[in-house]
Amino acid sequence: MFYRLFLLLAILFEVTGTISMKYASIHGYQLGHLIMYVMITFSYICLAIAIKRIPIGIAYALWEGIGTVFIIFFSIILFNDPMSFQKILGLIIIFASIALIESGEKTTAKES
Repeated sequence: MFYRLFLLLAILFEVTGTISMKYASIHGYQLGHLIMYVMITFSYICLAIAIKRIPIGIAYALWEGIGTVFIIFFSIILFNDPMSFQKILGLIIIFASIALIESGEKTTAKES
């Protein structure tokens, strides 16, 4: 549970950093770039802690997959990015992949 918390924090820091980068790029807000650097650094630190107990393949897939879903969600809300059929299909595939990864991890843990 402790390491999953760090994985969740890594995802939140990654999403915050990426959204800050987009905001700074649009508005020329230099503090946004500083926030991006700090958040991405924290994200990698938390990910490094998480992979002490979570297999790196699973942790990285969840970090990127869940992060991508949140980044797309917030980019639609905050930056009016368009939502196409391809994005919807991609999100469905990401959700299915995350579900498969999680179910595979639970099966492996029970077998151990």
